[in-house]
Amino acid sequence: MRWSLRRPASSLHRSNDLWRRALFKRARRCLCGDDMSAASLRRAVCTACKHASRLAAGLLAAIMLLAAIAAPNQAFAHAALVTADPADGAVLGQSPAHFSLTFSEPASPPVLTLVRPDGTAVPLTTFRLNGQTVEIDNSQTLGSGTHVLSWRVISADGHPVGGSVLFFIGAPSAAPAVSEAIDRGLRSAIWIGKVFLYAGLFLGVGGAFAIAWLAKGGRSGQRFAIAAMLCGLVAAPLSLGLQGLDALAAPLTHLAQPVVWQTGLGTSFGWTVLIALVALGLGLLSLVGPRGGAKLFALAGLAGVGAALATSGHASAAEPQWLTRPMVFLHGAGIAFWAGALAPLGLAIRRRPAKAAAFLRRFSQAILPVVAVLAATGIALAVIQVQAPAALLEIAYGRLLLIKLALLFFLFTLAATNRWKLTGPAEAGETEVQRRLVRSIGIEMLIVLAIFGVAAGWRFTPPPRALAIAAVQPASIHIHTPKAMADLSITPGHVGPVAASITIMTGDFGPLDASQVTLVLSKPDSGIEPIRRAATKPGDGTWRVDSLVIPVPGRWTARLDILVSDFEIVKLEAPIDIRP
Repeated sequence: MRWSLRRPASSLHRSNDLWRRALFKRARRCLCGDDMSAASLRRAVCTACKHASRLAAGLLAAIMLLAAIAAPNQAFAHAALVTADPADGAVLGQSPAHFSLTFSEPASPPVLTLVRPDGTAVPLTTFRLNGQTVEIDNSQTLGSGTHVLSWRVISADGHPVGGSVLFFIGAPSAAPAVSEAIDRGLRSAIWIGKVFLYAGLFLGVGGAFAIAWLAKGGRSGQRFAIAAMLCGLVAAPLSLGLQGLDALAAPLTHLAQPVVWQTGLGTSFGWTVLIALVALGLGLLSLVGPRGGAKLFALAGLAGVGAALATSGHASAAEPQWLTRPMVFLHGAGIAFWAGALAPLGLAIRRRPAKAAAFLRRFSQAILPVVAVLAATGIALAVIQVQAPAALLEIAYGRLLLIKLALLFFLFTLAATNRWKLTGPAEAGETEVQRRLVRSIGIEMLIVLAIFGVAAGWRFTPPPRALAIAAVQPASIHIHTPKAMADLSITPGHVGPVAASITIMTGDFGPLDASQVTLVLSKPDSGIEPIRRAATKPGDGTWRVDSLVIPVPGRWTARLDILVSDFEIVKLEAPIDIRP
């Protein structure tokens, strides 16, 4: 006779009734002794359950409020430098009194450094944020030679971005040595912290949700989920400190400094950590707290997983925000549902196959819509981030995505086999099939961990979407002379068809009423004759040059011929860099 997971309904009912009576008597003795009546105990239990439910609902509302506060009002991509003053490669006659850096989005500048010709690095601590421009004061007198203005800012997606600008005073000299070495130890620590945080959120909180909602009384996998969440509780604050180190370009030995933690908390990733800690706490409460509130605690924790991921990162910063943030939320919650159920389900089938049939049946019924949501949101986010298929091979972000897609192919294939071939016989009690299913679930978990590792690697690679946005940023320069000054922007700042926008003023920032403005672009080293275009005045206070084509990239010389009157012409000239 074939052994079956199922027992007769009458036997199940009798054993469940005896179990409930024994538990009821034990609870009455533990709470108030033998004198407590059954009705009083029921009222006490119901009151505790109501309090737990209200607490869970309140914490769920708190998570949603934190996510709403953390979501920025405007979405941006990876920050890119649009223009600098002095411009990269500019030759100055005297020491500048200030510097300015204009980015493609508002960015916080935790690290600004000036490197002198002798290699001495001087921190620049006096600066102001004016929209997308960082205005930096320079109180020191700089000598002649080559100087490097090094900057490191935090993008809206919470990731640090750095770069440098070279300028010369008097005449160029040998460029000072600027260390651009990557701190491999710090990067490894950030990657490990991300993996452990993912494990805590997806395997821990997701496991708690599976135990509360799918196992329904079964406790298999509880220790595993608790251990995963404890790892997440350690990894979350540690990742915040590592974020601060990366933002400040500081070594691991500075981890204990308060400014490191303040900097990390000030980025959008700080919100991710705060919401993740709440989600992990809710997951633990669902397992060790009152049983009456376990489901609500677990549900709130699962919502916290999605909210934590939606508050920072490349995908959360992508446009359109009304679409990407909800998709990241659903994607994160779906991953936690699937990945979190694997360990409790596998352990339940292995240890208590008779009680695992209902768990397996509920999971197999619920996983199909979850996988559909995961696939839909994942495909949509990938299309938004990658944009062009060629980026899958040309950019590191795309190559990591290909690796993830390959792992997902094996994962989906394995999951489909489990769902359509092994689940039915395993529910019927076929022992060998149950063993195969447990082994298959173990392999699924290994693939999931590998996917966590790949996803953590995205932390160091800007997506093609962000690179494309940076590529269309204008090339801009500011030219200032005692007689006149001008702001020139060429959009986009790369070769091909472009448009130029010109704003002119007097040398003391007053209005300059010119009768004619001509833009002249020249690049003698490429054998290109000067490109001369007359500007038009559309009526908004600026001058424009449309239908302009720049044929080659590199450093061009831009000259503005400003006709003030029939007898006076002012010429402003400066180099401008055009990207490929």
